[in-house]
Amino acid sequence: MQQKIALVTGGSRGLGRNAALKLAARGVAVVLTYQANQAAAEAVVAEIDAAGGQAAAIQLDVALSSSFPAFSEQLRQLLQQRWQRQQFDYLLNNAGIGIHAGFAETTEAQFDQLLNIQFKGVFFLTQALLPLLADGGRILNVSSGLTRFALPGYAAYAAMKGAVEVLSHYLAKELGPRGIAVNVLAPGAIETDFGGGAVRDNAQLNQFIASQTALGRVGLPDDIGAVVALLLSDEAGWINAQRIEASGGMFL
Repeated sequence: MQQKIALVTGGSRGLGRNAALKLAARGVAVVLTYQANQAAAEAVVAEIDAAGGQAAAIQLDVALSSSFPAFSEQLRQLLQQRWQRQQFDYLLNNAGIGIHAGFAETTEAQFDQLLNIQFKGVFFLTQALLPLLADGGRILNVSSGLTRFALPGYAAYAAMKGAVEVLSHYLAKELGPRGIAVNVLAPGAIETDFGGGAVRDNAQLNQFIASQTALGRVGLPDDIGAVVALLLSDEAGWINAQRIEASGGMFL
């Protein structure tokens, strides 16, 4: 059986790193992207290689849609040289940033930055990669619990994620003839360095979230990486056009 290959954007840290490790542990080869921290990306590759897996890293700024054709060609060459493949199987659109600003204080520059990274980047990177994505493959777009519940300060961020969720339905419909399933994973609050590490490092915030979560704690990267690996497994192949929230039951 041919080895599956996954492309994980933003795979050098946080949830992307954890997802890459979990996928590799299941025997999936991983190509991860990083924006600036090459050393962190290479450390993830080394960790996967040391565990007997296969991985590679490519630089990509998802905010620069003009760079996507060159990135696609670089990925095509890598697939051919490393795996003697013309295509990959799984696309995890994970790369992103967090900007916390009240609606009245959100600047146009902040809005545009979120738009370019969280929505426009997902839209046009996925479009650019369609020729390289194998029929019968999978796309998993990362959203947020903030599209279901509202917390002040995340209006622009959550709006972009909401757009990704709508886009995912259309992708599932239009790519269905190719056998490509498209789903959304919406994490709740997770202890990472995302958004300055507030959920992880602010004890008061951490305690509040835990008190509002049915399972009584804040999520960990392992909680999300495991769900990514599950949703990109053969066993989950009939799940399509769904939003799966992994939040431990926040704000029920």
